[in-house]
Parts: sequence; structure tokens; C-alpha cells
Amino acid sequence: MSIEELHEMEEHAEHSAHDPSLLPVTVTMAVLAVVLAATTLLGHRAHTEELLFQNKATDQWAYYQAKNIRQHTYELFLDLLSVTAVKDPDLAEKVRVKYEKEVSRYKEDLTDIEKEAHSLEGEVAHSQRQANRFDLGEVCLEAAIVITSLTLLTRRREFYQLGILMGLVGVGIALTGFLIK
Repeated sequence: MSIEELHEMEEHAEHSAHDPSLLPVTVTMAVLAVVLAATTLLGHRAHTEELLFQNKATDQWAYYQAKNIRQHTYELFLDLLSVTAVKDPDLAEKVRVKYEKEVSRYKEDLTDIEKEAHSLEGEVAHSQRQANRFDLGEVCLEAAIVITSLTLLTRRREFYQLGILMGLVGVGIALTGFLIK
């Protein structure tokens, strides 16, 4: 919420002092503003979490790629070892066994790393869905404040009722952000 919007709400509150029937409108606007601030904070935190999980997933895939490259390098070495003449066959056999074990180990490591990367991608998607709900709730709450403020300008109760309804919709949408699986 910007400073201009706060000043505008303050002006509306001053006007309502002259007309006590508008007091519930200003109180409603204040409550909506607090709920809006909380929803905005939740949205920002969800987006931050989304970015953190995305960075972790990217790091995990980079780690996967590094391990995969090492595995292929060892496999290439084993291929070369099988087609070249060696001076010491016993030493060559020891080296071959060593690198075959490394290839097997890397294959197992890659499976675990891939699972972790997919898990992190799932967390990214979850945080993104949650942030989207908070953002939509935020938009509805902002609209509710604007619609409710029209009551102060027009003295028409329909705007007040519509603003409350819009605020409830915004709160409901924001709350569904906690239910996202």
C-alpha cells in the first residue's frame, strides 16, 4: 500500500467524522488494509521460497550433470582400456575393476540426486501455486478497499456491501493458499 493511498484513507476517515453513519465504512477499510498487508507479506514470502527452491533444484541438476559427466568419462576410459594394448595386464585389470566400481557408484548416486532434484521441483511448484493464491487474494482485497471507499464518496451502501463481499472473497482466496498441496 503506497503513501498516497494511506493519505487518501486518512482523508476519508476525516470525512466520516462529520457523518457517524460512515464510521463502520472507515473501520472496515482499516481492517481490510491490515488483512491486505498480511496477505501481501505472505505472497512475498511464498515467492521468495519459490525462488530459493528453484535455486536449490538448479544446483541439484548441476550436481547431477557433473556426476553424469564423470560417469561417462570413466566409461570412456574403460572403452579405451578394452581396445588398446597394455604393457602390464595385471595392473590394467586392477584399473578396470576400480573404474567399473566407480561407474556403478555414479549410477547409484545419479538416481538419488535425480530424486532430490525432482522433489525440489515439486516444492517450487507448490510455492508457486501458494504464491498465486496469495496474489489473487491481494488483488481482491485491494479492490475491496477501493470499492468500500466509494461509499465515502457516494454515500451509497451498495458499495459498502460489495466491498465487504469482495473483501471476504479476497480473504477466502488467500486462505486457500494454506490448503495447497
